[in-house]
Amino acid sequence: MLHQMIQSAMTFIENLGVWGILLGLMLEVIPSELVLSYAGYLASLDGGISIFEAILFGTIGCVLQQLILYYLSRYGGRPFLNKYGKYLLLKPKYIDLTERWFQQYGPGMVFVARFLPVVRQAISIPAGLARMNLAQFILYTTLGTIPWAILFVYLGRALGSNWDQIDQYASQYTKPAIIGAIVLIVLFIAYKLLTRKKGKPAQ
Repeated sequence: MLHQMIQSAMTFIENLGVWGILLGLMLEVIPSELVLSYAGYLASLDGGISIFEAILFGTIGCVLQQLILYYLSRYGGRPFLNKYGKYLLLKPKYIDLTERWFQQYGPGMVFVARFLPVVRQAISIPAGLARMNLAQFILYTTLGTIPWAILFVYLGRALGSNWDQIDQYASQYTKPAIIGAIVLIVLFIAYKLLTRKKGKPAQ
């Protein structure tokens, strides 16, 4: 049944071209990695969309999806998320984790967390709850989304008709990215702690 749903979604995306990619990522009925790799496959076809269009509309779709989470959090609040978060595939433990990160280390976590699976989706929620500046949110989200979109679109293009095997091939690229993100998070946290200590008045 899941396979049929994915096939139906991909047919829908292919029929609509770049707008299908955008809608598929904005609604995220299926994982964004699959949609982006399929966009790369479409870019490999003669007469298909260009690689630039796949990356551009893939990025826009991902950012719009995060804006939906941002606005739901901003105007619905935590009670809304507790009640309906399960329908958005958002587990309370991830919401709690990202909320703590955001409260402790600020808006910069919106960018850094984009490189971590699962967390990259949930980080938009504390940003909305805290009413983070919208322009700043869009900027950090876009900067963190572009590398992700480029990676999976290019992998999908390279795999061609085997795009659906993306999970087997992506790990060799995503693991270094995750390690790099963890290192970046540690450095970011260290920087925030040092600047806080420097900002404290001398006793």
